Amino acid sequence: MREVPKPEIEFYQIIGKLFYAVAAADKVVRKSEYEALIDIVNSHWIKLDDYEDEFHSDAAYQIEIVFGWLDYNSLDADACFKDFKYFKKEHPSLFSLKRKKLIWITANAIADAFSGKNKSELILLTRLKLELEQ
Repeated sequence: MREVPKPEIEFYQIIGKLFYAVAAADKVVRKSEYEALIDIVNSHWIKLDDYEDEFHSDAAYQIEIVFGWLDYNSLDADACFKDFKYFKKEHPSLFSLKRKKLIWITANAIADAFSGKNKSELILLTRLKLELEQ
C-alpha cells in the first residue's frame, strides 16, 4: 500500500458522510445499516485500490470512521449530502465509473438494510442517482 494524497483521504471521508446521510435520511441510524456499511467496506471498498492513511491502514476504513463519528454526533443528513455534492463538484476526477457504481451499490444496501427503503431514503437515493449521473 502507498500513502494517499490528501484528496484521496478526503474522498473516503466524504463517502463516509454520504453513506451516513443515506442511513440518517429518516433521522434514525439503525445497527443493521451500520453493519451493512461495514460488510461492504470489508468486501468491496478495501479491494478498490491500495491506498493507506497516515496510520498505515487501508484508506477505505475512513468511510467507517467518519460514518461512526457522524452517527455519534447526530449530524444533519442533508448537510452531509450537500458536503458530498460540493466535494464531487470540486474533485470530479476522483469519481471514476467504478467508484460511482460502488457508491450506488453501497447506498442502496444501506437503505435496504432495515425493512427496505422508506420515503426519506428513496428521496435521497434519487438525489444521489442524479448527482452520480453528472
